[in-house]
Amino acid sequence: MSLGLHVRRWLWLVLAYACLALGIVGIFLPGLPTTPFVLLAAYAAARGSKRLHAWLLAHRLFGPMIRDWEASGAVSRKAKYWAIGTMALCALIFFLTAPKWWMAATGTAIMAIVGAWLWRRPEPARA
Repeated sequence: MSLGLHVRRWLWLVLAYACLALGIVGIFLPGLPTTPFVLLAAYAAARGSKRLHAWLLAHRLFGPMIRDWEASGAVSRKAKYWAIGTMALCALIFFLTAPKWWMAATGTAIMAIVGAWLWRRPEPARA
């Protein structure tokens, strides 16, 4: 393996672990999304570590979400409800704590756009 490929593989691996760490923190920290970071971790792991990618695919919580996304860009209805509910809670917190109304409105508008996009994603076909 050439030095360039070796460095690139390590960069993908570092990105995968960093995104996975952010995704795990997002489970406990409102406002930090879990799903996008886990999906990005899987994407990076597929390029940097077959072992990490296989572990993510087999994971009890993350595996189904990653497999659905990789297969068809699908998001489960339960994940959609959780994501939109969390965004609504964050919007409320924004409006209660932001020093200027337009700051809260900007964040809420971005979350509304993301929520609309998310809701339009297909849902996985279950047997």
